Amino acid sequence: MPIANTIPDKIPKPLLRELVKKKYDNIILFALAVFGPHKMKELVNGPTIPIENRMDEKIFHKWASELKNSHLIEEYNLDNEIYYKITAEGEDELMKRIENKSLLRHLRDSLISTFDEILGGSTKNNTSYSKTLSRYTMSYKDFVFGLFSINWRLPEMFEVGDKAGELSPDKNMSFGDFLDYNAIHYRDRPALLYEDVKYTYKELNEWINRYANYYLSIDIKKGDVINVFLENRPELMIIIGAMSKIGAIASLINTKQKAASLIHSLTINKVKAYVIGEELYNNFQNVIAELKLTKDDKLLFLTDNGEMKVPQGFINLKEKIKDQPTSTPSVIKEIIGMDPYAYVFTSGTTGLPKAAPMRHIHMMSSIYAWSGMVLNMQPEDVIYITLPFFHSNAIHIGWASVLRSGSAVALARKFSASNFWNDVRKHKATCFNYIGEVCRYLLNQPPSSEDRNHSVYKICGNGLRPEIWKEFKERFGIRNVYEHFGATEIRGMFCNYFNRDCTIGFNFDPYALVKYDIDADAPLRDENGFFQRVEEGEAGLLLMKIKGPTTFAGYTDKKASKKKIFKNPFGNGESWLNTGDMIRNIGYYHAQFVDRLGDTFRWKGENVSTSEVEDVISSFKQVEHTSVYGVEIPGTNGRAGMASIITSETFENFDFDGLLSVLKTNLPQYAIPKFLRFLCELSTTSTFKIQKSKMKKESFNIEKIDDLIYILLPDSKEYVPLSEIIYENIGKGVYRF
Repeated sequence: MPIANTIPDKIPKPLLRELVKKKYDNIILFALAVFGPHKMKELVNGPTIPIENRMDEKIFHKWASELKNSHLIEEYNLDNEIYYKITAEGEDELMKRIENKSLLRHLRDSLISTFDEILGGSTKNNTSYSKTLSRYTMSYKDFVFGLFSINWRLPEMFEVGDKAGELSPDKNMSFGDFLDYNAIHYRDRPALLYEDVKYTYKELNEWINRYANYYLSIDIKKGDVINVFLENRPELMIIIGAMSKIGAIASLINTKQKAASLIHSLTINKVKAYVIGEELYNNFQNVIAELKLTKDDKLLFLTDNGEMKVPQGFINLKEKIKDQPTSTPSVIKEIIGMDPYAYVFTSGTTGLPKAAPMRHIHMMSSIYAWSGMVLNMQPEDVIYITLPFFHSNAIHIGWASVLRSGSAVALARKFSASNFWNDVRKHKATCFNYIGEVCRYLLNQPPSSEDRNHSVYKICGNGLRPEIWKEFKERFGIRNVYEHFGATEIRGMFCNYFNRDCTIGFNFDPYALVKYDIDADAPLRDENGFFQRVEEGEAGLLLMKIKGPTTFAGYTDKKASKKKIFKNPFGNGESWLNTGDMIRNIGYYHAQFVDRLGDTFRWKGENVSTSEVEDVISSFKQVEHTSVYGVEIPGTNGRAGMASIITSETFENFDFDGLLSVLKTNLPQYAIPKFLRFLCELSTTSTFKIQKSKMKKESFNIEKIDDLIYILLPDSKEYVPLSEIIYENIGKGVYRF
């Protein structure tokens, strides 16, 4: 099936019938309200690309003119193209027409009933939702349009969902089976695009099998672990694929690690071999003496640009695999769902990283979910992956999304904001996966006339902040944003299936939001000692109900795994998983991410969400990037807010009064940062998560920090430089914060 067109593929049959009658107003309103702005050529039949059941251009202009005159739609020009979008009045008008057209009304009610039954609620007679404390709410109108947006492919979504639901941890399965299937059914279609190299599915599978058979020949078998230290390149995907064929485990080492953290990751698991890329050999060599290697440890060297010889004591891996069999090893039949194929390390924002198993059942679930239920991937689709493969997003969202449909991966060695769209155009990508910071880096690039000159119309990932969501979509012409919330070690995710703005969507799996005491760093309990669920619209700690062994993959560290589970928190004998994240319901089953627990702090008796404060600061035009955290002030309780800021402005031109005005307008008094620190860059993990621990430790100590710091003193109406005198007076308790 080719990539679907809005008209006619996504329009309900009752409306399509109106095409024959040359009555286009309802179709235009529906297309623009439910699926967003469209180019005119996407709505009408063109002279060169006629599509059956599209609108006639002359008749379209007649109806579009009437709708414009009634202020129901708007016409505008962008990049020498004519676009149309719905207005708020147009959305309301469509809602009235749905109510008045019996077939559309019955379709709407049927969709609502279906999702009420699946998600265990009742929204049929609920046309408003005003109890959330968030600025972003899901309205009844959003909900209805969201339901209509997936109606055209709902049967396939449910079919794929049923297949995912049938997966069992003790059944034989391997995602390598998809690789074998694609090598037959999509043999000549592109599977992997990297720089100027293309692998077809047949070629990719043969290389995977060569590696798999070589590993078997050196006695690496099911359950054995190998450390893999490679940057993004085809060989990394091939090695992970090889693990899927033999039941072994690739421990994917963070390529940014050095010294102690690298030693920790290389030694946390008992391994039988090391695969070291030429590009990372020096980093490995610097710690090799600390690894206590024995003669049984196999050191495999994988050349890159060929500038260095194979080091002494290492095996030239490329030479060894050249003549290996290209058939899938028979041991693939011994692999079951609970078997891991890789270890991915937590990001290490606090403490040393923990190794989380990536199990076949989780990968299989991801393949069904992302390819079929979320992205509706087709063979013509290409997903561009810039995130490192030691991050689960790249595997469980990026690679997983292509394997069911025979789509292609376009792989980047590293993320580059300046070269991102050039690569997208080169590989004709239709999709990319993201971490929120990737979107922010792209948005911070200077605007270009080429910003919308690409084929990407859908993106998927996590962490796209609400304050830049709509701007990002509009600037780069992105139609569908499939934001999700989940974790490497957790099965069961929130996802924005309905493609609504500023939400992580809904979750098919049972969860609970409970009240949390930030000071005690523990959930609040009632008089009987049980957890308390939050009131409707309040933020709470997200718990996932443990339905079986696949809900939580755990870590290789059993003690760390045990700490994540709450036994009998509600008095009914059930076990629940502590995600460590604060979530808020925003109406109609939809939710919004609020904060990581460690990032929330308490000031003046109130909980302050750093991400919400960051949203407000980032909305100020002179701020390119910010990170907010709590710092202790002597003689006070809790932590005061401090924001580290990156700005392109000079300090002489920075509008402190303007920023403070924005803060006062959008935040309660207790949430306004007391300190502003100006930096040239923010330190991040290799997966673009900001490392706040160092900034928290440095606090506002001007004796240790060279950066400029400004302070908002008590009863002051402006930020002023933090001088030595003010700093000393803070220590003496002169100011009453």
